[in-house]
Amino acid sequence: MATYLDRILDAHRRRAREDTRSVDRLIEEARRCPAPRGFHRAISEHAAPPGRDLVAVIAEVKRRSPSKGELHADLDPTALAHQYDAGGAACLSVLTDAEFFGGSPEDLRRARDAVDLPVLRKDFTLSVQDVADARQMGADAVLLIVAALSDVELRDFRQLATELQLDALVEVHDESELDRALAAGATLLGVNQRDLVTFEVDTDRAVRVAKCFPAGVVKVAESGITGAEDAANLAEAGYDAVLVGEALVTSGDPTAAVRALRTPAL
Repeated sequence: MATYLDRILDAHRRRAREDTRSVDRLIEEARRCPAPRGFHRAISEHAAPPGRDLVAVIAEVKRRSPSKGELHADLDPTALAHQYDAGGAACLSVLTDAEFFGGSPEDLRRARDAVDLPVLRKDFTLSVQDVADARQMGADAVLLIVAALSDVELRDFRQLATELQLDALVEVHDESELDRALAAGATLLGVNQRDLVTFEVDTDRAVRVAKCFPAGVVKVAESGITGAEDAANLAEAGYDAVLVGEALVTSGDPTAAVRALRTPAL
C-alpha cells in the first residue's frame, strides 16, 4: 500500500519528468531575479543568545494537510503574512504544492509582497527546475528533504541553490539522514518530527537528534509544535528556530500565537 510520501513523490517526480523547459534558460532567468532577503541570516538575527528560552519563528502559510485535510482553505496569504509579521516572526514558510496541500506559487508571492520577511518555498524539491522556479517565484530559500533525495541530488540541488543566492533548509528525520545532510555541506538544518511515511508526529524526535548536531550549524525544529512549552523545550535543546504551521493557521489569532512562541519563558 502506497504511503503519503510515496504518493506525493510519485506525483512530483512524474511532473519533473514531463517538464521539458530548458534548464539553462531557467537558471539564467533565475540569476537575473532580485536578490533574496537572507533566510538563514534572519533566523540567526532573531534567535536568542545561548541560555535563554527564546527561538526564532518561521511562520507557515498552510491551507491543508494530506493527513488532516482542510486547515484554513480560504486563508488570505496577504493578511496572514501581516499577522505573522506583527507577532514577531523571523521568516515565512509557504506551501506551494497544490495537489496535496492546497498551496500555490501565488500564495508565496502574495505573502512575500505583503511584508519584508524572507520566505521559504515549502515544497518537494526534486529537480533543478524546482530550484530555479523557487528563485523566480520570489522565494528566499528552498526545502531539501533528505528522505526524498539521493546523495547526488542533495549535493547538486544545494550547490545550485547557493549559486542562485538561495538558502537551503535541509530537512532530516534521524541521525543517519543528518550524516547525509552534513556530508552534502548543509549548514541550515531542520528536524521534522513528522514521519513522512505515516505522518504521525514524535514530539521527542527533535530533542534526540539535536544531541548529534555539530557546532556552527543553524538548527530548526519542525512539526508538532503547538505552543510556548514546546518552543521552550526546543530552545533548551539547542534549536535556533521553530517552523510552525498548523497551530498558527488554526489558532484564531495568529499574531498572538507567534508572539507566544517567541516569549515562552514569560
